[in-house]
Amino acid sequence: MSDPFLQTGLEIFSGSLVGFTLGLIGGGGSILAVPLMVYLVGVSNPHVAIGTSALAVAINALVGLAQHARAHTVKWRCAAIFASCGVLGAFIGASLGKAVDGKKLLLCFAILMIGVGILMLRGRKNEGCPGASCNRGNAAKVAGYGAGTGLLSGFFGIGGGFLIVPGLIASTGMPILNAVGTSLVAVSAFGFSTAASYMASGYVDWSLAGLFILGGAIGSLIGTRVARSMAQSKGALTIFFACVIFCVATYMIWQCLFGR
Repeated sequence: MSDPFLQTGLEIFSGSLVGFTLGLIGGGGSILAVPLMVYLVGVSNPHVAIGTSALAVAINALVGLAQHARAHTVKWRCAAIFASCGVLGAFIGASLGKAVDGKKLLLCFAILMIGVGILMLRGRKNEGCPGASCNRGNAAKVAGYGAGTGLLSGFFGIGGGFLIVPGLIASTGMPILNAVGTSLVAVSAFGFSTAASYMASGYVDWSLAGLFILGGAIGSLIGTRVARSMAQSKGALTIFFACVIFCVATYMIWQCLFGR
């Protein structure tokens, strides 16, 4: 792209969309970041897009986490179990992902997204239990979901929030707003783990990451406020979560199969 000001504007705008979705639904950061970097910003190497997005999403997740923490929607014990069990999986997954063709990686990513979206819509009427927490009875289940999510997070180069949120709901029965806030701890941990692996291979564009983080910080503040508002309407946050997944996944599949 010849105009540097337009290029910079697109990068900041893309980052703001990523931050907004992180604050709003706890996931979707890398679901949006990777295709935005590849198809809008113009990053030619999918592995660079994955490594750079992992770093940007991890830092933007911390901004969103601070907002949710102030609103007391984070269940810290669950977050600690999920994140600690998922970090090792993220390292392993990142090593495997770098060995796979970039275009095939994006296609598999999109197919997985559609499956998760369908599962979320099926459970949209379940409001969850506000008092749900991690205890001896479900700790092993939470740990298992954390390890599996971390593996997929590293493999696909994603923060993992769109997997963590349904995983937390399935393993503890907590409401989606609590799952969104709690997921950001693991999103950040998984993102930093994945980014560290990609940094070691030279797959991080630092200037692009900086602009994404700048835009994302603004977007996450807005997204967190909107999430608290939408949570008052039954199923609205879950439906929005699934719709974001379907729209982006469809576009990615089309680009992988018929794009340049």
